[in-house]
Amino acid sequence: MLDPNFHPELIAASVFVAPTAVIVGQVSIGPESSVWYGCVLRGDVNTITIGTQTNIQDGSILHVDGDKPLRIGDRVTLGHAALVHGCTVEDDVLIGIRATVLSGAHIGAGSLIAAGAVVTEGMVVPPHSLVLGVPARVRGGLARAGGADSTRPRATFGTAGPTWPPAVASHHRCRWPDRAP
Repeated sequence: MLDPNFHPELIAASVFVAPTAVIVGQVSIGPESSVWYGCVLRGDVNTITIGTQTNIQDGSILHVDGDKPLRIGDRVTLGHAALVHGCTVEDDVLIGIRATVLSGAHIGAGSLIAAGAVVTEGMVVPPHSLVLGVPARVRGGLARAGGADSTRPRATFGTAGPTWPPAVASHHRCRWPDRAP
């Protein structure tokens, strides 16, 4: 995880980063978020900004273009092995397992991107949309309050990291070079 271009000061102290995750370059992560095993976050040619209480699940890849940063809002869940590249993902979005969101796309708040969907370059997804397919298409709307439970995956997987017995927890927590354990 340690890279010469890594900036631990941009990552909130309450963030869980799994020991096998790789973070490179200008990546900022808000409080109570989590980055799980095998994730790669490459902010090497532009910035990655991740909000609060967002979880990036196992095997996900986040990257940028020189002219397109990656912005992920608050309370977002990226399912296992999601690929998200140089786009904007607003608050309360669920991106399903192995879904792909390409450069320049904009995902509106409260939307759900189905597992395996491919959101094409530059696609704009309105807020509270259900998006399916390859290539992805908006297939319907989601209820704004209480209908689409996009917080369930976040609550199920947690944001502050797993709960282990104390002896194991100290081994699995990320250790920043300039912070006490």
